[in-house]
Amino acid sequence: MLPPNLENFNFMALLDIVAVAFIIYRLTMFIKGTRAVQLLKGFGVLIIASYLSEALSLNTLSWLLKQAWTALIVALPIVFQPELRRTLEQLGRGKLFPAQIAVMADEDRSFLIGEIVRAVGVLMKNKIGALIIIERKTGVNDVIETGTWIDGKVSSEFLVNIFIPKTPLHDGAVVVRGDRVVAAACYLPLTDDPGLARELGTRHRAGIGITEQSDAVAVIVSEETGNLSMAVDGKLTRFLDETSLRSRLEELLQPKTTNSRSFWQWRSNP
Repeated sequence: MLPPNLENFNFMALLDIVAVAFIIYRLTMFIKGTRAVQLLKGFGVLIIASYLSEALSLNTLSWLLKQAWTALIVALPIVFQPELRRTLEQLGRGKLFPAQIAVMADEDRSFLIGEIVRAVGVLMKNKIGALIIIERKTGVNDVIETGTWIDGKVSSEFLVNIFIPKTPLHDGAVVVRGDRVVAAACYLPLTDDPGLARELGTRHRAGIGITEQSDAVAVIVSEETGNLSMAVDGKLTRFLDETSLRSRLEELLQPKTTNSRSFWQWRSNP
Protein backbone atom coordinates (compact mmCIF):
# COMPACT_ATOMS: atom_id res chain seq x y z
CA MET A 1 0.00 0.00 0.00
CA LEU A 2 1.53 3.32 -1.12
CA PRO A 3 1.37 6.40 1.10
CA PRO A 4 -1.45 8.85 0.13
CA ASN A 5 0.98 11.34 -1.37
CA LEU A 6 2.44 8.67 -3.69
CA GLU A 7 -0.81 7.08 -4.89
CA ASN A 8 -1.05 9.45 -7.86
CA PHE A 9 2.66 9.40 -8.59
CA ASN A 10 3.29 8.61 -12.26
CA PHE A 11 6.60 6.84 -12.80
CA MET A 12 6.25 7.09 -16.58
CA ALA A 13 5.93 10.87 -16.32
CA LEU A 14 9.12 10.93 -14.24
CA LEU A 15 10.87 8.78 -16.81
CA ASP A 16 9.65 11.14 -19.54
CA ILE A 17 11.05 14.18 -17.70
CA VAL A 18 14.41 12.50 -17.03
CA ALA A 19 14.72 11.44 -20.69
CA VAL A 20 13.99 14.96 -21.97
CA ALA A 21 16.39 16.51 -19.44
CA PHE A 22 19.13 14.08 -20.47
CA ILE A 23 18.62 14.83 -24.18
CA ILE A 24 18.75 18.60 -23.55
CA TYR A 25 21.92 18.17 -21.48
CA ARG A 26 23.62 16.05 -24.16
CA LEU A 27 22.66 18.50 -26.89
CA THR A 28 24.02 21.37 -24.81
CA MET A 29 27.32 19.57 -24.29
CA PHE A 30 27.43 18.63 -27.96
CA ILE A 31 27.11 22.21 -29.29
CA LYS A 32 29.34 23.71 -26.59
CA GLY A 33 32.22 25.54 -28.24
CA THR A 34 30.66 25.47 -31.72
CA ARG A 35 29.07 28.22 -33.80
CA ALA A 36 25.65 26.76 -32.94
CA VAL A 37 25.94 28.48 -29.54
CA GLN A 38 25.92 31.91 -31.21
CA LEU A 39 22.96 30.91 -33.37
CA LEU A 40 21.02 29.81 -30.31
CA LYS A 41 21.77 33.13 -28.64
CA GLY A 42 20.23 34.84 -31.65
CA PHE A 43 17.13 32.67 -31.31
CA GLY A 44 16.97 33.61 -27.63
CA VAL A 45 16.95 37.30 -28.52
CA LEU A 46 14.11 36.71 -30.99
CA ILE A 47 12.09 34.80 -28.38
CA ILE A 48 12.45 37.62 -25.86
CA ALA A 49 11.58 40.24 -28.49
CA SER A 50 8.49 38.25 -29.52
CA TYR A 51 7.31 37.97 -25.91
CA LEU A 52 7.84 41.69 -25.22
CA SER A 53 6.09 42.76 -28.43
CA GLU A 54 3.05 40.69 -27.44
CA ALA A 55 3.08 41.92 -23.85
CA LEU A 56 3.40 45.58 -24.85
CA SER A 57 0.88 45.30 -27.72
CA LEU A 58 3.43 46.35 -30.34
CA ASN A 59 1.31 44.95 -33.15
CA THR A 60 3.52 45.85 -36.10
CA LEU A 61 6.68 44.50 -34.46
CA SER A 62 4.80 41.40 -33.35
CA TRP A 63 3.58 40.76 -36.91
CA LEU A 64 7.09 41.17 -38.31
CA LEU A 65 8.53 38.75 -35.76
CA LYS A 66 5.85 36.18 -36.55
CA GLN A 67 6.78 36.34 -40.23
CA ALA A 68 10.44 36.00 -39.27
CA TRP A 69 9.69 32.89 -37.21
CA THR A 70 7.88 31.33 -40.17
CA ALA A 71 10.92 31.91 -42.39
CA LEU A 72 13.34 30.67 -39.70
CA ILE A 73 11.46 27.40 -39.23
CA VAL A 74 11.94 26.69 -42.93
CA ALA A 75 15.59 27.83 -42.82
CA LEU A 76 16.54 25.89 -39.67
CA PRO A 77 17.70 22.71 -41.45
CA ILE A 78 19.88 24.84 -43.72
CA VAL A 79 21.33 27.03 -40.96
CA PHE A 80 22.13 24.07 -38.70
CA GLN A 81 23.07 21.64 -41.48
CA PRO A 82 26.66 21.02 -40.26
CA GLU A 83 25.50 20.53 -36.66
CA LEU A 84 22.61 18.25 -37.66
CA ARG A 85 24.91 16.14 -39.82
CA ARG A 86 27.47 15.89 -37.06
CA THR A 87 24.76 14.92 -34.55
CA LEU A 88 23.48 12.11 -36.76
CA GLU A 89 27.03 10.87 -37.33
CA GLN A 90 27.65 10.87 -33.58
CA LEU A 91 24.47 8.84 -33.08
CA GLY A 92 25.66 6.40 -35.72
CA ARG A 93 28.93 5.96 -33.84
CA GLY A 94 27.17 5.54 -30.49
CA LYS A 95 26.75 2.40 -28.41
CA LEU A 96 23.24 1.81 -29.76
CA PHE A 97 24.71 1.16 -33.21
CA PRO A 98 28.18 -0.29 -32.73
CA ALA A 99 30.34 -0.22 -35.83
CA GLN A 100 31.73 -3.49 -37.10
CA ILE A 101 35.40 -2.74 -37.67
CA ALA A 102 38.50 -4.85 -37.68
CA VAL A 103 40.64 -4.43 -34.57
CA MET A 104 44.37 -4.25 -35.25
CA ALA A 105 46.71 -6.40 -33.24
CA ASP A 106 48.94 -4.58 -30.76
CA GLU A 107 52.04 -5.26 -32.87
CA ASP A 108 50.41 -3.93 -36.04
CA ARG A 109 49.13 -0.83 -34.27
CA SER A 110 52.56 -0.12 -32.76
CA PHE A 111 54.17 -0.59 -36.17
CA LEU A 112 51.67 1.78 -37.80
CA ILE A 113 52.21 4.48 -35.19
CA GLY A 114 55.97 4.11 -35.35
CA GLU A 115 56.04 4.47 -39.14
CA ILE A 116 53.79 7.53 -39.07
CA VAL A 117 55.88 9.18 -36.34
CA ARG A 118 59.12 8.51 -38.23
CA ALA A 119 57.68 9.89 -41.45
CA VAL A 120 56.39 12.99 -39.68
CA GLY A 121 59.81 13.56 -38.11
CA VAL A 122 61.45 13.63 -41.55
CA LEU A 123 58.72 15.89 -42.95
CA MET A 124 59.07 18.33 -40.05
CA LYS A 125 62.86 18.59 -40.37
CA ASN A 126 62.63 19.29 -44.09
CA LYS A 127 59.56 21.55 -43.82
CA ILE A 128 57.55 19.41 -46.20
CA GLY A 129 53.81 19.98 -45.89
CA ALA A 130 51.73 16.90 -45.18
CA LEU A 131 48.20 15.89 -44.25
CA ILE A 132 47.64 12.32 -43.04
CA ILE A 133 44.10 11.16 -42.26
CA ILE A 134 43.79 8.05 -40.09
CA GLU A 135 40.37 6.45 -40.41
CA ARG A 136 38.75 5.04 -37.28
CA LYS A 137 35.11 3.94 -36.92
CA THR A 138 33.49 6.36 -39.36
CA GLY A 139 34.26 5.49 -42.96
CA VAL A 140 35.61 8.23 -45.23
CA ASN A 141 34.94 6.60 -48.59
CA ASP A 142 33.56 9.86 -49.98
CA VAL A 143 36.98 11.42 -49.34
CA ILE A 144 38.88 8.42 -50.72
CA GLU A 145 36.94 8.66 -53.98
CA THR A 146 38.30 12.18 -54.59
CA GLY A 147 41.91 10.96 -54.62
CA THR A 148 44.09 8.33 -56.26
CA TRP A 149 43.64 4.73 -55.08
CA ILE A 150 46.87 3.19 -53.77
CA ASP A 151 46.26 0.42 -51.22
CA GLY A 152 49.89 0.09 -50.17
CA LYS A 153 51.31 -0.97 -46.82
CA VAL A 154 52.21 1.92 -44.55
CA SER A 155 55.90 2.73 -44.20
CA SER A 156 57.74 5.91 -43.27
CA GLU A 157 59.60 5.96 -46.59
CA PHE A 158 56.37 5.54 -48.52
CA LEU A 159 54.65 8.40 -46.69
CA VAL A 160 57.61 10.76 -47.10
CA ASN A 161 57.86 10.03 -50.82
CA ILE A 162 54.17 10.82 -51.33
CA PHE A 163 54.55 14.33 -49.96
CA ILE A 164 57.77 15.27 -51.76
CA PRO A 165 57.00 18.59 -53.53
CA LYS A 166 56.22 18.55 -57.25
CA THR A 167 55.44 14.84 -57.27
CA PRO A 168 52.04 13.74 -58.68
CA LEU A 169 50.44 12.89 -55.31
CA HIS A 170 51.94 15.49 -52.95
CA ASP A 171 49.02 17.91 -53.12
CA GLY A 172 46.15 16.71 -50.96
CA ALA A 173 45.65 14.29 -48.10
CA VAL A 174 46.70 10.68 -47.56
CA VAL A 175 44.08 8.36 -46.06
CA VAL A 176 45.28 5.50 -43.84
CA ARG A 177 42.94 2.60 -43.06
CA GLY A 178 44.35 -0.01 -40.75
CA ASP A 179 47.95 -0.58 -41.82
CA ARG A 180 47.29 0.43 -45.44
CA VAL A 181 47.65 3.71 -47.31
CA VAL A 182 44.31 3.58 -49.12
CA ALA A 183 44.53 6.74 -51.23
CA ALA A 184 46.51 9.92 -51.75
CA ALA A 185 45.87 13.39 -53.21
CA CYS A 186 42.44 13.38 -51.59
CA TYR A 187 40.35 16.52 -51.21
CA LEU A 188 38.82 17.25 -47.81
CA PRO A 189 35.95 19.47 -46.65
CA LEU A 190 37.15 22.76 -45.12
CA THR A 191 36.00 23.90 -41.71
CA ASP A 192 33.77 26.96 -41.44
CA ASP A 193 35.03 27.84 -37.96
CA PRO A 194 35.54 31.64 -37.95
CA GLY A 195 37.64 31.51 -34.77
CA LEU A 196 40.72 29.85 -36.28
CA ALA A 197 44.01 31.70 -36.25
CA ARG A 198 44.64 33.67 -39.43
CA GLU A 199 48.00 32.03 -40.04
CA LEU A 200 46.38 28.62 -40.48
CA GLY A 201 46.10 27.74 -44.15
CA THR A 202 44.05 25.36 -46.25
CA ARG A 203 45.89 22.26 -45.03
CA HIS A 204 44.95 22.92 -41.39
CA ARG A 205 41.38 23.91 -42.28
CA ALA A 206 40.99 20.70 -44.26
CA GLY A 207 42.35 18.62 -41.38
CA ILE A 208 39.86 20.20 -38.98
CA GLY A 209 37.03 19.90 -41.51
CA ILE A 210 37.29 16.13 -41.94
CA THR A 211 37.39 15.61 -38.16
CA GLU A 212 34.21 17.68 -37.79
CA GLN A 213 32.39 15.25 -40.07
CA SER A 214 33.96 12.00 -38.84
CA ASP A 215 35.98 10.54 -35.98
CA ALA A 216 39.13 10.40 -38.12
CA VAL A 217 42.47 11.68 -36.82
CA ALA A 218 44.26 14.31 -38.92
CA VAL A 219 48.05 14.71 -38.63
CA ILE A 220 49.23 17.97 -40.18
CA VAL A 221 52.75 19.24 -40.95
CA SER A 222 53.05 22.91 -41.90
CA GLU A 223 54.95 23.59 -45.10
CA GLU A 224 55.90 27.10 -43.97
CA THR A 225 57.16 26.36 -40.46
CA GLY A 226 57.48 22.58 -40.20
CA ASN A 227 55.27 22.68 -37.09
CA LEU A 228 53.22 19.60 -36.24
CA SER A 229 49.51 19.73 -35.43
CA MET A 230 46.74 17.21 -34.86
CA ALA A 231 42.99 17.58 -35.32
CA VAL A 232 40.44 15.36 -33.55
CA ASP A 233 36.68 15.95 -33.26
CA GLY A 234 37.04 19.36 -34.87
CA LYS A 235 39.65 20.53 -32.33
CA LEU A 236 43.18 21.44 -33.38
CA THR A 237 46.22 20.84 -31.16
CA ARG A 238 49.30 22.69 -32.37
CA PHE A 239 53.06 22.62 -31.76
CA LEU A 240 53.37 18.92 -31.04
CA ASP A 241 56.64 16.98 -31.18
CA GLU A 242 57.30 13.37 -32.15
CA THR A 243 56.99 12.11 -28.58
CA SER A 244 53.64 13.78 -27.97
CA LEU A 245 52.39 12.64 -31.38
CA ARG A 246 53.22 9.02 -30.54
CA SER A 247 51.49 9.32 -27.18
CA ARG A 248 48.35 10.84 -28.70
CA LEU A 249 48.15 8.26 -31.47
CA GLU A 250 48.56 5.40 -29.00
CA GLU A 251 45.68 6.84 -27.00
CA LEU A 252 43.39 7.56 -29.96
CA LEU A 253 44.00 4.32 -31.86
CA GLN A 254 43.69 2.09 -28.81
CA PRO A 255 40.53 -0.04 -29.18
CA LYS A 256 37.80 0.92 -26.76
CA THR A 257 37.27 -1.51 -23.92
CA THR A 258 34.48 -1.68 -21.42
CA ASN A 259 34.23 -3.25 -17.99
CA SER A 260 30.52 -3.89 -18.37
CA ARG A 261 29.32 -7.40 -19.17
CA SER A 262 26.34 -8.46 -21.17
CA PHE A 263 23.19 -9.75 -19.47
CA TRP A 264 23.98 -13.37 -20.41
CA GLN A 265 27.57 -13.10 -19.16
CA TRP A 266 26.26 -11.67 -15.91
CA ARG A 267 23.77 -14.51 -15.56
CA SER A 268 26.34 -17.24 -16.26
CA ASN A 269 29.14 -15.69 -14.19
CA PRO A 270 27.61 -14.26 -11.03
